[in-house]
Amino acid sequence: MSYNEFVKRLVFTGGHHTSALEVAGALRDKGWNIIWFGHRHSMWEDTADSAEYKEVTAAGIKFIDLKAGKFYRTFNPLKLIRIPLGFFQALWQLLLLHPKGIVSFGGYLAVPTVLAGWILGIPSVTHEQTVVSGWANKFISLFVKKIALAWPDSAHRYPRGKSVFIGLPLRKEILNLKRSKIKNLIYITGGKQGSQTINRAVFAALSRLGGYQVVHQTGNLDYSLAQSHLKDGYECFAFDSAKAIAALSQSAVVVSRAGAHIVYELGYLGIPCVLIPIPWVSHNEQLLNAQILARNHQVVILPESQLTPASLISSIKQASKLKPQTLGLPVDASAKLIQLIEQEFA
Repeated sequence: MSYNEFVKRLVFTGGHHTSALEVAGALRDKGWNIIWFGHRHSMWEDTADSAEYKEVTAAGIKFIDLKAGKFYRTFNPLKLIRIPLGFFQALWQLLLLHPKGIVSFGGYLAVPTVLAGWILGIPSVTHEQTVVSGWANKFISLFVKKIALAWPDSAHRYPRGKSVFIGLPLRKEILNLKRSKIKNLIYITGGKQGSQTINRAVFAALSRLGGYQVVHQTGNLDYSLAQSHLKDGYECFAFDSAKAIAALSQSAVVVSRAGAHIVYELGYLGIPCVLIPIPWVSHNEQLLNAQILARNHQVVILPESQLTPASLISSIKQASKLKPQTLGLPVDASAKLIQLIEQEFA
């Protein structure tokens, strides 16, 4: 390993790897050596590799599987014991790596990494993707040097001297996307892992969606079941970034959860959507994310408690009549975050 690789080393971590990977790749092109602290498996006792692990390693970035736990909605003592274990693992890895800095993108993995870094005198910068302040980012805001915000609405939730609004780093594929809308194409996604709740409603509604062309990203758990529903006008895939981008480019309506990234991307692209927020996430953040798109008449918000095949079909029809206005979201967040990182870790 060269001296330059040692001096210009950064650790990336956090739960929102899509935008993180965009920034990490750009920094690597500028000579930074990137090490990734992430979770190889998305769920407890899951044996399948996570989308995060697959995409980070495919980019040629060294991946360290951090065995960390979280407090929120965790009652299993075997999971809780991973909280201190994750901290000591992060501490040990940071001692070995001695990076110039830590770049966090929220989520529970950021907590042990940033805290261990602070103890070792390694500075951190974090990015908040949601309009709220999650438990993890609220805690680590005490220890980071700067907090980059995706939404200006988040500013009052964090220390003024540390916070800076930059927007959300968008994938080049989204920034360069050429929309060629197909009038009756509906793209349905529950995120990279999929949503079994949404999937069940879709399967039950398929017989009444005959007038639509449905592209359905199911996640791994329901992919086999979805294949048993294949017919003209319905296609499915577990997760494939290229297929997801193609579906976004052609969709007339998108049906989705209301995670930070998909909401920002939909806001940027101006695609009418039906959003079904996860009701149990911290601070009800998905509902607040979805409400941002209500400002420009872009969304039909369908509460999960009201999700049925009939309500799904009705919401899709309502969304197809929407005429979104422009949100005017920043498109240079990657460049601004890279500038901030290099400034703080100079």
